[in-house]
Amino acid sequence: MTGQDVSDFVDKIKGYFDISSYLIPQAEAEQVIRDGVAFRGINILILIIAIFIASLGLNVNSTAVIIGAMLISPLMGPIIGIGLAVGIHDFDLMKRSFRNLMMATLFSVVTSCVYFMVSPVNEGHSELLARTSPTIYDVFIGFFGGAAGILAIGSKVKGNVIPGVAIATALMPPLCTVGYGLATLQWTYFLGAMYLFFINSVFIACATTVGVWLMKYTHKDFSNPERARKVRNTVYAIAVVTMLPAVYLTYTMYVQNTFDNNCNNFVDTEFNFPDTQVLSFKPNYNKGDKTLTVTLMGRVLPQDSLVVAMSDKMAAYRLGGTKLKIIQGDAYGPQIDVSQATSTMLRDMYAVTQATIRSQERTIDSLKSVYSFALRDDSLSAVIAPELKILFPSVEGISISRCIYCEVDAEKVDTLNVALVGYRRQMPKKEEEKFRDYLQARLHMADVHIVKMTDTWK
Repeated sequence: MTGQDVSDFVDKIKGYFDISSYLIPQAEAEQVIRDGVAFRGINILILIIAIFIASLGLNVNSTAVIIGAMLISPLMGPIIGIGLAVGIHDFDLMKRSFRNLMMATLFSVVTSCVYFMVSPVNEGHSELLARTSPTIYDVFIGFFGGAAGILAIGSKVKGNVIPGVAIATALMPPLCTVGYGLATLQWTYFLGAMYLFFINSVFIACATTVGVWLMKYTHKDFSNPERARKVRNTVYAIAVVTMLPAVYLTYTMYVQNTFDNNCNNFVDTEFNFPDTQVLSFKPNYNKGDKTLTVTLMGRVLPQDSLVVAMSDKMAAYRLGGTKLKIIQGDAYGPQIDVSQATSTMLRDMYAVTQATIRSQERTIDSLKSVYSFALRDDSLSAVIAPELKILFPSVEGISISRCIYCEVDAEKVDTLNVALVGYRRQMPKKEEEKFRDYLQARLHMADVHIVKMTDTWK
């Protein structure tokens, strides 16, 4: 490929982006923007009506109503006017646009505040909450929305650009949320939504200024270049300062999302048990304090060893320093909140599982009691052997046991405490009675049957 071919190719690509033939005269575009800056009479009434509609949409959590309010609102006019004024150095237009924007903002906040003060519904829905946590993405939305707006105003082809820009940049909902925060004294709503509105306004204006420069509009004020330079530097500084908190909030959102994804991978991969299922899990990241709560249902697993084993695996999922809390549905530990169940069937399964667990635990407790009692009987002989050596030297060996005695004719069954005793020499009758009393008192048994071991048994 020759140099001429490359040059032709570049010229062809540039031709796709040449907008000079699509632009309307600068005076005509300016007049459209200047007309939109004015906020008197009908514009104020339309703005107030649009604020009421947007507030209703936020109140009932209706996206369609909110979009309708954004299409009605004339709020973008002064913002684009500020961008145009900076781009062409028309400082009178800048002051008028800024003054009208402040008045429009004040009218909007007061109107929405009054609405939410008298509205019977004061619960914050998702559409309200979405206006309180701006990020760097809102910066991009404002900038590219403003760029589309100024290109549409300055070109012959309008299409659906202006309505689309009004929807995308979403100036009305943040102002309504500011009024909601003021009416309900929820300052997080107030400050977050005000910051979002400020971001949109600043970067719509910045995009308008860049668009004016690209379209090579003639400057109005050549008499004071120093003043123009100061204004441009101020605009740059405002744009950078406005962006910094959004960058931080975006980083925080990224860290939170990364933590949530790591927790999700960890639970999906590691919490796979034959008879135990994960009912729910909740990651929580709060100013560096990381906690993961996992709720299990089904067969109860050993709590301490399970927490230790799972905690050792968390580093592999980039969850180092995360506190793991496991909740199981056992009768003696923390109980699962049945409201977490997502269906009637799941709640029924949980109830059946809990009943089964409690029944099994009662059986285990009973068996433990029987086992401990039998273990006690097995060890009694060894316990009293040193005492017998001193108190009854004639005793050579002893075995204590509990047995079932059944009378063949009467079919009567009874439990007997039996002491199988081996003697070194014959024990006198009086000493044998004393020996029986000792065994009954020492072993806490009501009656002990002493059986003499014969030489044949030995």
